Amino acid sequence: MTRSVAILLTVLLAGGAAACKENKPVEPAKPIATIAPTAAQPARDKEQAKAALMALPELKTWSAQIEQASQGATHPALMEDGPQTVGGKQYWQLTFAADSADAVQRKETFLVAEQGDEILVRDFEKDTTLSLAQWRASRPVLR
Repeated sequence: MTRSVAILLTVLLAGGAAACKENKPVEPAKPIATIAPTAAQPARDKEQAKAALMALPELKTWSAQIEQASQGATHPALMEDGPQTVGGKQYWQLTFAADSADAVQRKETFLVAEQGDEILVRDFEKDTTLSLAQWRASRPVLR
């Protein structure tokens, strides 16, 4: 190795070591598992949110019951209540209702995540939200 190259390497290594001592410690990178789900989950538009909600077994059952009990005079409906933010996360707020010529009767209001597959249920009496699992556990069992 030539003398000038050796001096250059010495200066670079010394400078790098000095720079490392002066700087704050580098924060460790986030694990890939933490980053991947967010990046892999595309945004859900309003129509996709409605479809996800109507795919729930409870809403399928309610829809059939509404149609059958009214002999087609009342229909299941989803009403858009505007976007909502819960815990910093954006949701589509949709209300499932029975819609007849005389009235619209609200059954339940849901929050469907714009990203991911989360669906929450609004509890207006307690002014809170429930996960689907909590909501299902709190409902009476139909026999």
